[in-house]
Amino acid sequence: MNVPVWVCVLIVVLVAAAVGIVAFLAGVAHRKKEAEAAIGSAEQEAKRIVSDAIKTSEAKKKEAILEGKDEIHRLRNESEKELNDRRKEIQRQERRVQQKEESLDRKMESLESKEEAVAKKNKKAEECLQEAEKVKKSQFEVLERISGFTMEQAKEYLLKNLENELVHEKAVKVMEVEQQTREEADKTAREIIALAIQRCAADHVAEAAISVVPLPNDEMKGRIIGREGRNIRAIETLTGVDLIIDDTPEAITLSCFEPVRREVARIALERLISDGRIHPARIEEMVEKARREVEQTIKQEGERAVIEAGVNGIHPELIKLLGRLRYRTSYGQNVLNHSLEVAYLSGLIASELGLDPTLARRAGLLHDIGKALDHEIEGSHVDIGVDVARKYKESEAVIHAIHAHHGDVEAKTVIACIVQAADAISAARPGARRENLENYIKRLEKLEEVASSFEGVDRCYAIQAGREIRIMVKPEVISDDKMVLLARDICKKIESDLEYPGQIKVNIIRESRAVEYAK
Repeated sequence: MNVPVWVCVLIVVLVAAAVGIVAFLAGVAHRKKEAEAAIGSAEQEAKRIVSDAIKTSEAKKKEAILEGKDEIHRLRNESEKELNDRRKEIQRQERRVQQKEESLDRKMESLESKEEAVAKKNKKAEECLQEAEKVKKSQFEVLERISGFTMEQAKEYLLKNLENELVHEKAVKVMEVEQQTREEADKTAREIIALAIQRCAADHVAEAAISVVPLPNDEMKGRIIGREGRNIRAIETLTGVDLIIDDTPEAITLSCFEPVRREVARIALERLISDGRIHPARIEEMVEKARREVEQTIKQEGERAVIEAGVNGIHPELIKLLGRLRYRTSYGQNVLNHSLEVAYLSGLIASELGLDPTLARRAGLLHDIGKALDHEIEGSHVDIGVDVARKYKESEAVIHAIHAHHGDVEAKTVIACIVQAADAISAARPGARRENLENYIKRLEKLEEVASSFEGVDRCYAIQAGREIRIMVKPEVISDDKMVLLARDICKKIESDLEYPGQIKVNIIRESRAVEYAK
């Protein structure tokens, strides 16, 4: 019999499903048995663990109880020991306090005994004092009876004598202090001036009242003279300068006391010689150009001087006047260079004295400003300078320094005194004035010769650039009284025989010495 395939498949599936169910049920039963066996063993293990834990906890409990008892016993012993230590310390402190109390008691007893002794001494001293007062009173009565003065009269007499003695001693002390102060001031002043001179280095050029213009050849002299002298007359008329044309080869001399006009003529003449076209119209043109150039140079020189002196705020017109001093001389010394040197020296001296060096330099720079106008305005350069400085709103300190720098008025400020000293230093430098070195040396030698010509003079030295002569005399010939007469005679001899700028101080020194040797 033929069975269909799907039936076979179905049968196989059903058989497989039945086998799977049986296997599953068998696995479940097996696992249940294993689980029950595991649970039983776990319960037994748990009971064993709990039993062990109970035994362990009881053992630890007993151990902890024993440790607690030991700790309590230890703490009790430590506390008892600490209490004993504190008790002993308290007992020791109590003994110390008791000892101090006993010491204080002894000191109190000693003080009380001393107070009793002092009271007895005071009482005895009061009795002695009363007795001394009685004796003193009796002595005063005896002294009053002997002297014929009462106590008040005697006191007044003593105070009067003491006052007279004090007045004398005070006068002597004041003289000593004044002398010491004068010596110290003189020494300090010399040191300051010497230091200022050392720190100030300035050039000095002696200038004359003529200028020499070199020529390329001697034929140029004829061209400068011109036809019938018209060129030279035009130059002299326009510039106010005298042209000296002599036998000096290749040179023309310009002579004029006014240095600005002389400088204008020199520049104009040099340009005419360089240009070669010399006729009155060209001369007039060149003179005008030279005049403008000199004015510009004056302004530049004034600004340079202000910058070099380190001052500012000067009025522009004063700057122009300073520039004009570039062409002004005093005893052959350039006044602008002299003013700059005075400014430098004044600033250095003021710095050494702790004063304002800027103000001192300003006063020193402007002290000779009147010399820029003394050919145009009547009066001394000091008065002119004061008026100009006041016109252009300079400070009173600067105006007073200008007014006092030659001693026309008494110097009332330190700045004025500084400018006086700086001006004298600058003028007294060798070579600063007109005379050259040879004439300077000859003048000093002549000064020493005049002083040496008098009887009794041992040695003499001209110092301070001839402003002072120091004379040592023979003490056995010249007495102290004769020194005054000798100084007067030497001054008269110098005034009659010598020519010199300013004044000369005659300083006579007389010294007596006794020398002996111990053998």
